Amino acid sequence: MKQMVFSTALATAVLTSGAALAGDKCNVPQAEWQPKQALQQKLEGEGWQIRKLKVDDGCYEVYGTDARGKRMEVYFDPRTFAVVKSKES
Repeated sequence: MKQMVFSTALATAVLTSGAALAGDKCNVPQAEWQPKQALQQKLEGEGWQIRKLKVDDGCYEVYGTDARGKRMEVYFDPRTFAVVKSKES
């Protein structure tokens, strides 16, 4: 069920990514960030294959393949892991 909710949220984010422009950044104090490993474990548990996970513009940026097999580039809020911006690559 969690995977379906996340996949639906991610699909919505992909479809509306035109509204989320490159200017969108995460504005979270680093002391409030969750570890990168926690995001990687969460995504891999949802069927992702992670190629690269890095910090960019204050967000976690993930390159990989989602559970549907789509190659993705997704920016996540480092505190909540909410999708800030995403696109298929």
